[in-house]
Amino acid sequence: MARRDSPTAVPPTPVHAGWDAAEAVTRLLASHGPRIRGLALRLCGNAADADDVVQEVFLQALRKWHTFRGDSDPGTWLYTIALRTCRGRMRRAGRAPKPMSQLMPWGESTVMAVAAAESDRGTGAERREAIERVQDAIAELPEHLRVPVILKEVLGVSVQETAAALGLAENTVKTRLHRARMALRKSMTAKARRVAAPVPIYEKQVCLDLFKAKMAAMDRGGTGAGFVVPQAEMCARCRAVFRELDLVQDACAQMTDGRLPVALRRRIERAIAERDGRERAAPKRRGRRPVRA
Repeated sequence: MARRDSPTAVPPTPVHAGWDAAEAVTRLLASHGPRIRGLALRLCGNAADADDVVQEVFLQALRKWHTFRGDSDPGTWLYTIALRTCRGRMRRAGRAPKPMSQLMPWGESTVMAVAAAESDRGTGAERREAIERVQDAIAELPEHLRVPVILKEVLGVSVQETAAALGLAENTVKTRLHRARMALRKSMTAKARRVAAPVPIYEKQVCLDLFKAKMAAMDRGGTGAGFVVPQAEMCARCRAVFRELDLVQDACAQMTDGRLPVALRRRIERAIAERDGRERAAPKRRGRRPVRA
């Protein structure tokens, strides 16, 4: 799966359809459990509900393992189960964001001072405050924007896998990600120290093309993954706006909680073993005898 490495997750071990259910799901717990908990924690809003969701996800995976055909990545399959399980526990979102046309920076006369600065020196406190505003704003996004952002930007799941987990077209996921990033940027800049925006030197269409290129780069992982828009093609205004977007992506990346508490993991492993033992001990059901005419 195309995502950031987690410091605490076990490197994915190949798991294939047809394996023994308990063995397969226990391995998936080790490799994917931390990110499933991260997803549940961000969607449910509290650790108790998140832990319950994680256990339910892996017990469902155990029950449904026979339905996994190997057509998709096991992680994508788990995310799909997790999203269904979380749906009834999701925290209520705030107001819907403004239309995309109102989120674009064309009419803005200022930019964040930290984004306009030539260097990061002396801006550490402002950057931290900006990151905190983004992280708070994620909770206020409506579900259809919040879930893709958490999967893609917080957990580092690829656009392709996010689309598969949500049952959406990739272009739909990209559109929602672009709108969510701009909404988060708006929330981040609203209370920041601002300076006059540099005067654009290109026509609006050129800026729009650069904006599309920036969003495409962020879809692929952004600056942190080496996907950038060439600096030579940007004016100072675009450069400042793109730095604001980089701050949004950085804020999301810093939210990753790559931990699966040891007590929770042991609890789930016991539950898997107990469920597997009961199913093995249960008498096999026989089919009905055909009724003679």
